[in-house]
Amino acid sequence: MTAPVIELHGLTRTYPGQPPVHALRATDLVVEAGDYVAVTGPSGSGKSTLLHLLGLLDSATTGRYLLDGLDTSALTDRDRSALRGSRIGIVFQAFHLLAYRTALENVLIAELYNQTSRSTRLQAAASALSSVGLGHRLDALPTTLSGGECQRVAIARALVNRPSLLLCDEPTGNLDSRNAATLMELLDQLNSDGLTIVIITHDAGVAAHTSRTVTISDGRLSERTGTGHA
Repeated sequence: MTAPVIELHGLTRTYPGQPPVHALRATDLVVEAGDYVAVTGPSGSGKSTLLHLLGLLDSATTGRYLLDGLDTSALTDRDRSALRGSRIGIVFQAFHLLAYRTALENVLIAELYNQTSRSTRLQAAASALSSVGLGHRLDALPTTLSGGECQRVAIARALVNRPSLLLCDEPTGNLDSRNAATLMELLDQLNSDGLTIVIITHDAGVAAHTSRTVTISDGRLSERTGTGHA
C-alpha cells in the first residue's frame, strides 16, 4: 500500500515567549495521494504555521510529520531542504519572482540543485511553463506579465521538479476575479491529473473547488468533507 503524502501525528508548534504562543496544537492529519484539500480559518488561526510546517520551512516543537512515508522529524536542515526541493512545490500569494529574470529563468531557479545538465533543466523549465499555458512567454519578464501570468510562472516553478505535494498559500489573493477563476481551473486540472494539492485560503469560493476542507481556529484543526471538485 502506498504511504500517505502527508501524515501528521500530534504535531505542534509553540513559539517561546511570556506567555508562549501555541500556534499549532496537537494535530493529526492524513492527506492521501491525489487529495485536494483546503485549509481555512481567520487571520492568526495557525494557517501559515501549518503551511510552513508542511513545506518543511519550519520545524515542529513536538510530534511527527511523515512525507511520503519518510519521517522528517530528525532530518538535518540540509536534508530538509533537499527533501523540500525534490518533493514539495510551494506557491505563495506574492509570486516571489525575480523582476529582471525571464519566466524561463525564474523557473530554472528551482532546479539549481538538480544534478542534471543545463540542457535538461532548460527543457524541464520550458515544459513546466507550457503545462500552465505559458509556452509562448518563455522570454517575458515578470514586469510585462499580468498578475495571473505571474502566478502561473510561480506554479510552473513549483511543478518543475515533479513534486508529490503542491502547497498553495492564498494563491488567488493578488488576482482579480477572472484571473482567479482561470487559476483555479488550472489547479483543478492538476489535481485531476493526480497531483496532491493543499490550499491555504480564506476564500470560500476557492475552498469550494476542493474535496476536503480543514478548518483551523486557535491552532486547532477540525475537518468536514467538501462537496466541491473531486
